[in-house]
Amino acid sequence: MTIAIGNDHAGTVYKFEIIKHLETKGYTILNFGTDTNDSMDYPDAIHPTATAVETGKATFGIILCGSGNGAQMTANKHQGIRAALCWNNELVVLTRQHNNSNILTIPARFVSVQQVLGFVDIFLDTSFEGGRHGNRVDKISC
Repeated sequence: MTIAIGNDHAGTVYKFEIIKHLETKGYTILNFGTDTNDSMDYPDAIHPTATAVETGKATFGIILCGSGNGAQMTANKHQGIRAALCWNNELVVLTRQHNNSNILTIPARFVSVQQVLGFVDIFLDTSFEGGRHGNRVDKISC
């Protein structure tokens, strides 16, 4: 499975930890984020990440910025993208089960690296429940 990842300068350290974690599990990573801590504009990393998921080059995406808000807003401009901002395990589970989210958004300045690695595992291991949730998800796109 291929995972697209994008980050601004606030998420660089976490991104490298996520990549290492996922590569040990056999995932292929498409890295669209910055590799430095130098300030950069998050849309420059988030748009290509969302495009990779939108076009099927990646199954899922993971995006990071300081608060997560800008990254999530940017990704959700793409058709077919359901990026969810999550800062605890329950939100990660629910966004996969109920919203069929395909991009996990992480607020890097508000969570620990250990939490983030747990979020990633939960996100990738949780399935969409479908049913009544499918009807709702089908109504999201404009």
